[in-house]
Amino acid sequence: MAWDEWERLKAQAADRQSTRMRLNQAPAQGGPGGGEAPDLVVRQDDLGAVGHDAFVLHGDLVKKVDIAGAGLNSDQAGSTHQAATALSGSHFTLGDELMTTLSVWESQVKAVRQACAHISNHLDFSKKLHANDDAGVAAVIRSRDGSAMPVSELDKYFE
Repeated sequence: MAWDEWERLKAQAADRQSTRMRLNQAPAQGGPGGGEAPDLVVRQDDLGAVGHDAFVLHGDLVKKVDIAGAGLNSDQAGSTHQAATALSGSHFTLGDELMTTLSVWESQVKAVRQACAHISNHLDFSKKLHANDDAGVAAVIRSRDGSAMPVSELDKYFE
């Protein structure tokens, strides 16, 4: 690449960048470059669906993947734990390996369950927090007649 070509490309990139501030909306003519559509759009119902799916997955994980608790005996040991103990008691090395597998499985399931709970809780929290923020902004910024000023109106002050 020649030096003058590099300088021309740098100048074109600098021309495409916008320096004005935008609040809660894309410019009327399209995305940041002028004509392309925005590539990331998130709506409250999208977040709600993701949070709901994470909540459902968490519940399914609790009910369906608990191999440690399956077939509990009077000592509260699951069937996999019982099998591992029986194999170890008979001096089979498979018993120790089965116990290790059970421990790893339980820790991995716990990690996935915690991630699902975190996603669900965080999205619920974020939705409530942003709704409260919007209400606070609407309460502070008012039009001349006392009504709340919409965010699209505020954007005009930053052009």
